This record gives sequence, structure tokens and C-alpha cells, in this order.
Amino acid sequence: MASFTNYRNSNTNRSQDDPSKDLRSNIRESRLIQPEQWQSPEIREKFDKGSIDFAEVHSILQQLGIKVQKFELDTILEKHDRNKDKKLSKEEFENLYVKLRAEKDPGSTWGRTVKPTAGGVDRFVTRRDATDDPDAHPSSVEQQQEASGPYHSVLVEERVWTSNWLNQLLADDSHLNLHANPIDSTDPQALYKRCQDGILLCKLINIAVPKTIDERAINLNLSKQDIFRQGENLELAINSARGIGCKVVNIHPENISKAVPHLVMGLLWQIIRIQLTSEINLKHVPGLVLLLRDGETPEDLLKLSPEELLLRWVNYQLKRSQYSGKSVTNFSGDIKDSEAYTYLLSVIAPANTKPPVGLTPLKEDDLRRRAELMLKEADKIKARAHITPEDVVKGNPRLNFAFVANLFNTYPTLDLPTEQVPEPGLIIEETREEKTYRNFINSLGLEPHVNYLYSDLCDGLIILQLYDIIRPNTVDWSKIYKTFNAIKERFQKLNNCNFTVDYAVEPLHFKMTGIGGPDILEGNKTLTLGLVWQIMRAYTLSILQKLARSTTPIADKDIINWANQKLKSANKKTVLTNFQDHSLSDSMLICDLIDAIKPGSIQYNLLKTSGTSEAKMDNALYAISMSRKSGARIYALPEDIVETKQKMLLTVFACLMASDMNVAKN
Repeated sequence: MASFTNYRNSNTNRSQDDPSKDLRSNIRESRLIQPEQWQSPEIREKFDKGSIDFAEVHSILQQLGIKVQKFELDTILEKHDRNKDKKLSKEEFENLYVKLRAEKDPGSTWGRTVKPTAGGVDRFVTRRDATDDPDAHPSSVEQQQEASGPYHSVLVEERVWTSNWLNQLLADDSHLNLHANPIDSTDPQALYKRCQDGILLCKLINIAVPKTIDERAINLNLSKQDIFRQGENLELAINSARGIGCKVVNIHPENISKAVPHLVMGLLWQIIRIQLTSEINLKHVPGLVLLLRDGETPEDLLKLSPEELLLRWVNYQLKRSQYSGKSVTNFSGDIKDSEAYTYLLSVIAPANTKPPVGLTPLKEDDLRRRAELMLKEADKIKARAHITPEDVVKGNPRLNFAFVANLFNTYPTLDLPTEQVPEPGLIIEETREEKTYRNFINSLGLEPHVNYLYSDLCDGLIILQLYDIIRPNTVDWSKIYKTFNAIKERFQKLNNCNFTVDYAVEPLHFKMTGIGGPDILEGNKTLTLGLVWQIMRAYTLSILQKLARSTTPIADKDIINWANQKLKSANKKTVLTNFQDHSLSDSMLICDLIDAIKPGSIQYNLLKTSGTSEAKMDNALYAISMSRKSGARIYALPEDIVETKQKMLLTVFACLMASDMNVAKN
């Protein structure tokens, strides 16, 4: 169980007596984002007539790197069309771009977009998802202005917290040496600079999801001038983050190497969130069944997001205390007064805590002072986790979520009687296949986030969005229900699911025998998995087709022919016959192919030839890590290679082929 004691150094605690420290908690660090396409002649010409029609908006947004489904634009455009003439002026379009950039760019969830005013004084837009504090003054913004246009911001308190969290989490790593040389949380650039060589990101991913990256694949002991090998590490980190379900649609190695704050923070938070919540499940905490409501089964817990699970846990514990306030429904406004936290700490603290954790903070009327006293109670059980009184009083949702997640990980206090503890084989948990597909979908940046395949795909919307990614303009969104009426909900969702089947048959040519709309609606596991696999396969092959600029779909035999030609040209003796060949289980052929794509990249002395299951797993982990390092967007796991899972091996070779095409193109 991951737990964290309060890591104290000169960077961790802000002085209560220094008013400048309080001001600093309001500061946002900003960085301008100016897409090169924004000034392209093609786009400028569109506005020569003064405005553009609604029909032109979607294609322009795509040129600017904003992926948005057409059905989403229906209501969005109406809100930005001030004159109600079905046209957007340049100013209206810029406002729309700013909004969508903030929402669609995964890194920008750390800040809302801001646009400089004509007079050159930057006008701040409060980040609604970061704080409830409405006060934000231009003088409290740390700016990095490079050109005119929109920019993103990062809350200083979140950067400070992240720096201190990483200092503790990775303190024992000999390569990072954070114990002796911690990230300086007072330096606005220190955190971003420490991420530039990719090593910290790779190490963090391995803590979040152990054995995601083979450390033999990481380029260690780098000099600042070794840009190429740093870039390889960043490629490895980003593709590995994609493999564990992070949204990295607009995050590239150059963004990290250039220390773009909102993108670095966006990636770091996603990985940290996974790390914080990796053990909030029935496998690690069977006592979560105590949080079930009437009529629910253990499987219903899989449908909940980590935030929803933690809120249930908080309220369950509060019912065990003397707390008489309202239920906690969020990690912002509902916890600002520290009352719920004080009672929560008192009920989860071990009985032998010395001095005991109590309710003394509630005697204090000043909320900031009360928050500090509450956190001192948390200190008694070593669970403060770097949060500050300001973070509590302002209701910062991310930092309060992290605080509560750490409390759960340290003191879940959900003990079941021995006779009620289920046998390991009877615990309901996500399968390896389900997790792979879920991570694949989430990495594409679709909304809403998928927590459980069967419940989150049952309205058809995620599946239909995937179709439009594979083959743009497949879906006629005017026929799709985006929101649901409580009375007609089942009918409306079934309508969507029927369209998922229709579009799968034509134009996508999926094999849909025996699969109907009701199967998707009801969450039929076998049939849903079968459909999602075809989506994943089609997505991978669509990328190949685009790279090859082919008018015909890429077939399995094309991938096999490419692999063998590549192996032959590099004088490799291995030959790929099919994706079911059990000889693939030792990963030797895959490593040969990687080395053919990037000569000299594989260290053959690291590969094991004993043929044992352990040796094969080590080779497979190395092969996947080196594939990702070479640029392949692989979702397969080492077990898929060792067990020669035909479906996932197809995606491995297809992704390597795409990586090779990218190398050739560049």
C-alpha cells in the first residue's frame, strides 16, 4: 500500500508569517501557445471576407490541431455566434479556439486560456476547475510572453506540491538523486528542467504502474548536450504514458525538452493521479464492499471513478464519527472549512496514536488557522502529504484529491470480518484485456473518461467518436442523442447503439455477426470486447494507411511482408511467418526488427536465451520498452508476447511498421 509521510525541508512549508507566501499561492505561471498554422495564408484568407460560415469551422480547427467532434460543435457554435447569423467573426473564432484549446489539450486542464488585451496588459481568466477563488489580478501572473495570442497557466501551489511530492516519492532513486539534490520548489523552472531528459518521467511511470518500462531501455547518466538520447527517453516516457492510459494527444518530446509548463504539468498530474489511485480497488482493499449502496454489487464499484470512490469513502467514515454536517460531494467547496477533514482524521487515525488525533481544530473560527491546526492533526499520523492551509481554504480540487487519496492509501480503515474476506479468485477486478482496451481509448483524449468499458460504452457515444477518428465523417451526428431524457433514456441509448452496429458494418466493414445494438447497451462483455478489439485494430491500420498514403486498406500480409523485408535488409536471420508463431514468445524477432529500424539500438547482451518464463518476460518487457523508445505507440503488455496473443502481436508489428514509416518520412 503506497503511503507517504510528511517530507519536510526548506521548500515544503510556507511561512505563516510571510504575507508574500500567501500572495504566491495566487500566482499563476503562464506560457504562451502560438500554433504556426494560426498565421498560415490559408486561414488568413478565410477571414478576408470578415467572417466564416459554421460549415468551415470544423476544418479550420483541425488545421489548428484541435480535434473536436462535429456533434459537439452544434451547441458550442451557437454560444459563440453573437449576431446569430450562423457565421463567426475572427474575434468570435479566436474566442472559440481559446476555449477549445483549453478543453481539448490534456495539459491545459492545468489552466484556462488567457488572451492579452490590446494595451499589452495580460487579462487573467480564472481557472474554474482549479480553484473557487474568484480573485485573480494581472499583477499576480508570472508571464512568459513570446508572441501575441492565447496562453496557458499553471497554479504555483500545484507546481510546488508536485515538486515536493516527487522529491519524496523518488527520494531513494540513485539516478535522480533527489534526496541530496531535491527539486527546488521555489524556482519556477526547476521542476520542468528536471523533466527535460525524460529520466524522471520514466521513473515516475514505473512507480505508478510497476514494470511498465524496462530500466535497461532508459538512457541514464546523460549530459545536458546529449539532446538525441534525451529525446529517446522522452519518446519512451510519452509512449509508455500512453500505454497506461494518459491523454498525450498534444504532448510531444519537444514540448517536454522545451519545458512547456502546462504540458509538463498536465502529463505529471495524469501519472501521479494513476499512482495515487492504483490500489483503490477490491483486489488491494476488499473492504471497499462496505461502500456499496442498496441494490449494488461489487461490480458496480468498477463503474465509479477514483474521485467517486473516495467521496463515498469519506462519507462512510464521517458516518462513523460524530460529524453532523452535510455529505461531502466534492474536493473543493465542501472541505474548505476543514470540519469534514477534522472528523475524518479522528476516525481513521490508529487508536494508539500518540498524541491522539482529536477535534481541537474545530474550536478555531478562523478558517486558515483551523486548516493549519487540522493539518497538524494529520501530521500526527504522518499523512499531511505536503498540502497547505491555503490549499484547503481555497478548495483546490487536485491537491485536496491527492490529500484524501493519500489518507485512503495510508489508513483505509475498511476492515472486513475474516469470514467476509473473499478468496483471491473470487474478487471482481478488471482483466488484462479490459485494461488494455480502456487505456487505449483514454489515451486518445475522448470524453468522457472511461472507467469501466461496459458501463461507459453502453450509450454508444465513445464508440461513435472512435469511428470518426478511424474514418473521419463516418457518423451523422444529427441522428445521435448526445444527452438523454430520463424517461426515454433507454430508447435513446439503444438508438445510438444501433448506429454503432450499422456504421461498423458499413463503411468500416467490421465483422458484426451476432452483435446487435442491445448487446452494447446491456454491456455484453464478450461482444463488447470483440467490437473494441476491431476498433483498436482498425485504428492502428488506419494510421498505417495514412502513412503509406495508400488508397487500399493495409492487410496482415502487408505487415508480414514489410517485417521480413526489413529483417532481410538488415541481414537478420529471423523470419516472421504469422502472428500466431510461438517462436515469437522469446521476443528475439521483435528485437531484431527494432534493431533493423534503428540499427544498433538493441543491446543483445541483455537478452536472455534460457527459454524460461522469467527470461521470456524480461525479454518482452525490454522489447516493448525499446519499441516505445523507437517511437512505436504500443499498448500490448509483456504477457501478450510471451503468451503469443495473436491480436496484440498484430498491433505490436503494425506499430513498429508505423514507427519505421515515420522515421523514413522524417
